[in-house]
Parts: sequence; structure tokens; C-alpha cells
Amino acid sequence: MKLFLFKKYTLLLFILFICVSISALFFQNSIHSNILVSYQAEFSNNFINEIPNLINGNEKTAYLTFDDGPSSITPKILDILNDENIKASFFVIGKNVKQYPEIVKRAYEEGHYIANHTYSHKNYKLYKNNESFINEIKNTDIEIANSIGVNNYCSHIFRFPNGFMSFSYKGKKENTIKLLNTMDYTYIDWNCLNKDSERKFSNYQLLENLKTTSKNKGTLVVLMHDTKDVNDSSLVLQDSIKYLKNEGYTFKNFYDIL
Repeated sequence: MKLFLFKKYTLLLFILFICVSISALFFQNSIHSNILVSYQAEFSNNFINEIPNLINGNEKTAYLTFDDGPSSITPKILDILNDENIKASFFVIGKNVKQYPEIVKRAYEEGHYIANHTYSHKNYKLYKNNESFINEIKNTDIEIANSIGVNNYCSHIFRFPNGFMSFSYKGKKENTIKLLNTMDYTYIDWNCLNKDSERKFSNYQLLENLKTTSKNKGTLVVLMHDTKDVNDSSLVLQDSIKYLKNEGYTFKNFYDIL
């Protein structure tokens, strides 16, 4: 009789455990859903205006951004960022994401922001017509989604090839702002750079370029490239971070604004 009661008691405990587990899972999913709803509201109300104006901020914060990757040097950059405990933002090109999906996945899983820099980085394709512009962005998001395993990924942040500030295709860029907003996108340029894509520089010159363009500024949006087409910024990244730290800057990425 005692054995029977023990078995019955054990069965009841097991059933209770299952019920509690299911309830906890439902509660967790509810919280996650609420976070997503809150995020969408926050994006629609503040994000579109706040991101482009970061470069005008007074707070001594540095946002490290890397364009045109991923590439073979991106893992080295990720290693340095990991050692320095800094989260950056990567403006990736869709065709490169397709070539190096595992690198994008690593960057995403390590807490770096994955943003959109077109699929081809070809202006004649990007500005051919509205449909082509939209496809350049959407196809990049599709490649990012495939690489990181997140369905319907949208980075919400776009960087124009050569920047919005560039005079090339200026009229066409201005006409695409409304298109970006309809896609829940905003854009950002930069206000500090080491000029690693302009011409060949020594590592010393790259660092000096960064020092010059950051002088007397509050919030920095720093442009570098995680490619070595012209220069290899991974070779000067640690010294650049050390300089900015010594100047009193703290580091953030775009997740901190969300």
C-alpha cells in the first residue's frame, strides 16, 4: 500500500513539473513577444531620426563601424574587438555575406551589429530605379538572415556606398530617403575616419588620420573597412582603440540605441 502511494505521489509531482515547465515556456515567449513589440514602437518613434544625428552628439562615445566586409581579415578584427571587449557595427555587402556566412554569424553571435551596405556596392545598380534600390537592400538582408539563422532579418540601418554626404548621385540619394523609411530603414554616415580606402598609407599615417578627424569632437562614428583592398585597418586597430580610450571615449554599437 505504501509503495502504491509513493508511486502515485511521484506521478503527481511529475505532472506538476510538466505543467510548471509549460507555463514557464509560455511566459518566456510572452515576454519575448512584448520585447519585439516594444522594439518596433521604439524604432518607429525614435530610431529613424536619432541614428543620422549621432554624428552631432556631444557625449564622448565612439561607434566603430566597418564597411565592405566580410572578408578574410574580418576574423582578425573580431579577435581584437573581443580582446578589448568592444562591440562594433559591420556594414556588410550582400555578395560578401554569401561568400563568408560563417564570419557574419560569428560577428552577430558575439554581439556586433550587422547593418546593410547594399548587395553589390555598385552605384549603377543601386540607383537604376526604385525596384533595384529596394532589391539591393532586401537581398542583403536575406543573405544576413541565412547566415545568422534569423528569419526575416532587417538591420534597419543602411549606409550608402561612398556615404550620403558624397556629391555623387546626390539627387538620387535624396529621392531614396522616403523609400528607406517605408522599409523601416534609416541611414548613417560618419564623422571620423582613418582614410583606409582612399590611398595607400602607412600604419602611422592611418592612426594620424584618425587622430586628426576625431579632434575636438564629441560622439564619433568612426569609418574603417574590414577589407585590405587598399589598407589593412586590422594592423592599426588596437592602437586606434588605445588612443580613443586615452582621449576618454567609451565604445558603443547601435544595439545600445535600440
